[in-house]
Amino acid sequence: MSQHPEYEKWQELATKLMKGKPLDSLDWQTPEGIKVKPLYTAEDIEGLECANTLPGLAPYVRGPMATMYAGRAWTIRQYAGFSTAKESNEFYRKALAAGQKGLSVAFDLATHRGYDSDHPRVTGDVGKAGVAIDSVEDMKILFDGIPLDKMSVSMTMNGAVIPILASYIVAAEEQGVAHEQLTGTIQNDILKEYLTRNTFIYPPTPSMRIVSDIIGFCSKNMPRYNTISISGYHMMEAGANSVLQVAFTMADGLEYVRTALNAGMDIDEFAPRLSFFFGIGMNFFMDIAMLRAARLLWHNLMQQFNPKNPRSAMLRTHCQTSGWSLTEQDPYNNVIRTTLEALTSVLGGTQSLHTNSFDEAIGLPTDFSARIARNTQIIIQEESEVCHVIDPLGGSYYVESLTNSIVDSAMKIINEVEELGGMAKAIESGMPKMRIEESAARKQARIDQGLDVIVGVNKYQLKDEKIDFEVREVPASVRDDQVARINQIRETRDQAAVDAALTEITRISKEGGNLLEAALPAMRARATVGEVSDAMEKVFGRFVANTRCISGAYASEFASDSESLLHLRQRTENFLKNHGRRPRMLVTKMGQDGHDRGIKVIASAYADIGFDVDIGPLFQTPEEAAKMAIENDVHVVGASSLTAGHKTLVPGLVEELKKQGGEDIKVVAGGIIPPKDYDYLFERGVQAVFGPGTSVIDSANRTLDLIEAAA
Repeated sequence: MSQHPEYEKWQELATKLMKGKPLDSLDWQTPEGIKVKPLYTAEDIEGLECANTLPGLAPYVRGPMATMYAGRAWTIRQYAGFSTAKESNEFYRKALAAGQKGLSVAFDLATHRGYDSDHPRVTGDVGKAGVAIDSVEDMKILFDGIPLDKMSVSMTMNGAVIPILASYIVAAEEQGVAHEQLTGTIQNDILKEYLTRNTFIYPPTPSMRIVSDIIGFCSKNMPRYNTISISGYHMMEAGANSVLQVAFTMADGLEYVRTALNAGMDIDEFAPRLSFFFGIGMNFFMDIAMLRAARLLWHNLMQQFNPKNPRSAMLRTHCQTSGWSLTEQDPYNNVIRTTLEALTSVLGGTQSLHTNSFDEAIGLPTDFSARIARNTQIIIQEESEVCHVIDPLGGSYYVESLTNSIVDSAMKIINEVEELGGMAKAIESGMPKMRIEESAARKQARIDQGLDVIVGVNKYQLKDEKIDFEVREVPASVRDDQVARINQIRETRDQAAVDAALTEITRISKEGGNLLEAALPAMRARATVGEVSDAMEKVFGRFVANTRCISGAYASEFASDSESLLHLRQRTENFLKNHGRRPRMLVTKMGQDGHDRGIKVIASAYADIGFDVDIGPLFQTPEEAAKMAIENDVHVVGASSLTAGHKTLVPGLVEELKKQGGEDIKVVAGGIIPPKDYDYLFERGVQAVFGPGTSVIDSANRTLDLIEAAA
């Protein structure tokens, strides 16, 4: 195609308006490394595979269904769960009555990690970031009055996926619902847990066997059920840019396909029930193009397996708006952020969507904020009139070109993973995790300098106005209620039947067989989630992740003469000169929360500034963190909390330091901590609290102030 006949005329006009600046100064280099021009023309999409395609037909760039939302709108599927099964059930019923179309269950971290609510390691986690499920009895309460033969249920579960899915199946049986009637999705995506979220239990090899067993059982017995939701969302939340998110998600998908094939399954037996899950951030067009690119990539990658059923190469996805993009500062801005991200998901062609609540940077969402989040989708669906046209951005010079750029960039990373032997081997090498952590550190550095604008955080800050609103708080009594129910179950069940079923699970774990099938008798007999998990752990063991700190990524985003960075580096050098060692910090996450973006960014940035930084292993107790802090002779402990355990775990750390003789060690806290709880923490010995959006530069200066004052 020849150049647009008037392109030179446009170029001349545009150059005049630049007033001496070169026209290419308008080019934007995205965090993904993609150059975005200020103008796109038909020339930019000439010959592209992604351009001029049709919805419902390979390669599915414009959507997996021929009519998309013109025929049926996406499913409004809000992710929710907290406290007890009874409270969550009441919340679900209200949401369904208000227009929600499907359920997406959030489990608490104790459940994710395969611990019963009475386990000593989960004192600060029960019911806090999701609903506590200890047995079939909890699952029955969770879905009381909700017919499981008619309701599509998505469950975000990976670590304890065997007992949780078995509990759901048994709860449905006791509603009179046959296996083949069940519809929905189990996440069952363990690979990304080793990269980002860390709610694993077992090492990778037996965990992949569990994935295969679930795919095998459900393919035969639950043909309407999606056996895996291959998730990029948690990669995005951990810091992955859009290219990294789509590349590693596709690579994970390939690994699962090969695992199922190696287990003897036919590609068309299971591939049509694979689904995906992407996170949507604030780069509007980038993430629209990412979803279109993902469908093209998956179709093309699946051709190597010679599927006969077109649905085997058809990518269907759920999306969720970004939690990380929400801010504590000026939080009502989050309503606008979520709306834009929701529209991105819709214009990108998602099949279902969760919209985050505006208060989730501060605490658990309330009924009020959840209603706004849900209505955001309903208003887009019912009032915006966007559903009448299939893929309205198809044919956009910019969107089609950007889609192609993402495909090309992602394929380079996918090929890199393949050269390492696939995603499991790549994870063992540490490559994907380090790439994501580097991306997160660079992002934070750009925000701290104001290069990436966050309204209300690093630009247009509120000066005098204080915003205060209700934040949901889960009382400590929730754990007491769960423990009481567990005790009642154990007193009334047939213990011999439970023991026999658990012994059989251990045998099958060792000798082979389908673990999901083996778990069903145990859950029917009222074994607990923790007992079933332990029965497998006897053979598989419990996985412990290595914690490493990248270096240089944060500082590399600063100019060599950056005053703020140089000032901090001078302060740490002065401390070294005056005290014979550098300021030393331990960063830790206590409890069962494995979301480690925050501590990894802090550790990397503080190391670049000149601190000596130790990173505690995940899932420490306050006692273990205090012991490590004393043994490492640190000046300060930085405790991160994202899941409402701050009122239990952080004061517990302060007390343990006193008990163990480390009362001189300062404790600072960061993460999602409601401002109303700051005084509670200060009264219990916490020296500073750094909420979401706090600049690393600011937090490092304040931390140095504390260390120097005590030196």
